[in-house]
Amino acid sequence: MNLITNPDKSQWTELLKRPVMNTENLFDTVRSIIDRVKAEGDRAVLEYEEKFDKVALTALAVTEEEQAEAETLVGEELKKAIRLAKQNIETFHAAQRFEGKRVETQPGVTCWQKAVAIEKVGLYIPGGTAPLFSTVLMLAVPAKIAGCKEIVLCTPPGKDGKVHPAVLFAAKVAGVNRIFKAGGVQAIAAMAYGTESVPKVYKIFGPGNQYVTAAKQLVSLRDVAIDMPAGPSEVEVLADETANPSFVAADLLSQAEHGVDSQAILITTSRALQQAVKKEVERQLALLPRKEIAEKSLANSKLIVVRDMDEAIELTNSYAPEHLIIETADYISVAERVINAGSVFLGSLTPESAGDYASGTNHTLPTNGYAKAYSGVSLDSFIRKITFQEIKPEGIRTIGPAIEEMAANEHLDAHKNAVTVRLDKLRVEN
Repeated sequence: MNLITNPDKSQWTELLKRPVMNTENLFDTVRSIIDRVKAEGDRAVLEYEEKFDKVALTALAVTEEEQAEAETLVGEELKKAIRLAKQNIETFHAAQRFEGKRVETQPGVTCWQKAVAIEKVGLYIPGGTAPLFSTVLMLAVPAKIAGCKEIVLCTPPGKDGKVHPAVLFAAKVAGVNRIFKAGGVQAIAAMAYGTESVPKVYKIFGPGNQYVTAAKQLVSLRDVAIDMPAGPSEVEVLADETANPSFVAADLLSQAEHGVDSQAILITTSRALQQAVKKEVERQLALLPRKEIAEKSLANSKLIVVRDMDEAIELTNSYAPEHLIIETADYISVAERVINAGSVFLGSLTPESAGDYASGTNHTLPTNGYAKAYSGVSLDSFIRKITFQEIKPEGIRTIGPAIEEMAANEHLDAHKNAVTVRLDKLRVEN
């Protein structure tokens, strides 16, 4: 890990850079895969599955028999944990239901909004080094609450041609309609354009590597919506001298084990904590089964000491972390000054992994500094809000002249006339 003390503000931009992957020719490669899936459908997806995921499939859809078998392979304790997490995610997201209000902006002019679910959504669940069944819950549960009619899930199969049992069980519990064995760019393309097996959806959700991220960006240019820009996962711990070094180290390592391009950062006002955390990270790292991944990730990580809490908060808002853990004596007042973060974890007993799994908040969050402009996935991500307006005679008489004046000054005479003909009719009737 990189130890830094009292960096000058002129160094902050360089200091806060995220790990950068080599993207040379990336978009050309991704575009060629998308174009082929768009043209050839299932055939192309199956061939890419064999090429990239090293599995020869004869069909993409997960069968009912496979789903039933998967349920028998998931341990009872894990089933219990998944159901608890689902319940908490459901409780938190159900509380976000939109309640539209009718507003009379002028006498006789009434406006309101109605929330309508996106009919067809696609969920992408990565494969890689760990089965992310928790992400199934984070995406499918709010989609179900929103009222999405078709919830499609794509995830790469293992070498045995099967989807991980926990992923299938979570999908069943959360209410996913259809599941397909497809990963990477080919899965994103299949959901964006549809194939003989995979239905076309209107919005795609879910994390992925640089190829998946590039594919989502490309298909979103004109053909389908996506949840948000995404990149490697990241965490920042903002701490003072009261923080527990063991807790801080555990939180940093929980992020580092995600992948070699993940980033974990400590910003603290205490040099003693910086040194203690470094030692504790080294001790805990040696005990991790995924030590090699975490070790490589720690090369991107930093333990930063700043002059005071004001500077710590300013640096935090500049970084805009995906996950922010605040371990300070007065964490509530510190949190009130945070304006850029995906999800915030308050106090020494609130690890990031709580939000990753079971507290109820969503773990699909903006990375790479996008928390300055984007929110994480919520119930709103799965709905659209349609606006309505109704104007009665009193209303058109009140606002009609203003509309005519504004339209005339924008040289849009047909706009003006649409009001004028109505006002003329009302004058005749009276």
